[in-house]
Amino acid sequence: MVQNGQITFYFNPVRILCSSAYAGWQSVSQLNEHSPFSQRIQIALAQAKADYSKCFVTLPEKPAWYVEKVNPIGKYAPEDPSPEAKIINESSVILEFLADLFPEAHLLPSDPVLRAKARLFIDTFVSKVFKPSEAFFLFYIEGSKSAKELLEGLDALQAALPPSGLVVGGQEWTNADSAVAPFLIRMDMMLKHGIGRYPQSEGLDALEAWQGQRFARLAKYVADIKESPVYREVWDEEASLELLKQHPLLMKRK
Repeated sequence: MVQNGQITFYFNPVRILCSSAYAGWQSVSQLNEHSPFSQRIQIALAQAKADYSKCFVTLPEKPAWYVEKVNPIGKYAPEDPSPEAKIINESSVILEFLADLFPEAHLLPSDPVLRAKARLFIDTFVSKVFKPSEAFFLFYIEGSKSAKELLEGLDALQAALPPSGLVVGGQEWTNADSAVAPFLIRMDMMLKHGIGRYPQSEGLDALEAWQGQRFARLAKYVADIKESPVYREVWDEEASLELLKQHPLLMKRK
């Protein structure tokens, strides 16, 4: 595999969530090391065995040029990129970019049917699981159906899995696994440790369902993810758990 150009990732340790980055043949991406969106990219880079460097930055030190050149919203603060760098936003788009940049890594399957299956799995997660999970863990509203909707979304995601192995079968890791794994691991952790805005009773009910026969296949998939060398390379369970416990949006209301 030949890599033409430099890849630099900028990590902001202050923020919890981040989904913006910019990349090109001189690839520069601004990420939060423990964000699930950032970990999508870290996993893909590990799978591709890409040569890249990391740079940690602090949000308040954002340079003036950043808003003009990179992100008009002005949320993040990497160093001034080379004029040759290309701006790309959204972790899902960057995953596709890396699949094109490192074809020999097979971040997407070469078989068109399996490639479509990988993309459909990501779409199922985004359309059926992501929003209900936010509503349940982060923005719970009393009397809402977020728990029911989350479990139904997980039903749909489980139905999209093959009988065994990762998303496209076997142990071949693809972008579909990279895109979903960081979120499923966090859901598993938050339910087991009672982290989130949901009421305790609903959390216990959701945990019982999550650990029961209903989600046996999805639980096995999560277990396979945890044992994958490429995921273990970027996952720090202890640090991630502490960050989740301290996240202001995940603290129980008094």
